[in-house]
Amino acid sequence: MAELHIEDDQLVLRLTTAEKVEGVHSNLHAPLSAVTGIEVLDDAHEPVCIGSGVKIGTRIPGFIEVGTIQGLKQRRFAAVHHNTPRGLRVSFADVSFDEWIVGCADPEGTAAELLRRIHLS
Repeated sequence: MAELHIEDDQLVLRLTTAEKVEGVHSNLHAPLSAVTGIEVLDDAHEPVCIGSGVKIGTRIPGFIEVGTIQGLKQRRFAAVHHNTPRGLRVSFADVSFDEWIVGCADPEGTAAELLRRIHLS
């Protein structure tokens, strides 16, 4: 399962080997200063499934979404599995992805820890 970590001044989305293959991507990095918001999602599959755009990666709607979704105005990376349907939306400014959608077992706890360490209000 993908995991969010803070390393120095970077937010890192660490992908498992399988997710790297499924998502056709390596680990993602973004400066902490680029984070504009963190939102808990009760259904992390939903924002990946709605809207249009080119999807690069593995997608079985509602079961697994790992990869890039390139829309006309927004670029997302998702790592959501059937066993982690809840998750986080991490929003960014001025980096290659507008947001990451990440399934996680404890989205409230993960969000609280990230917000504490990033100092977003």
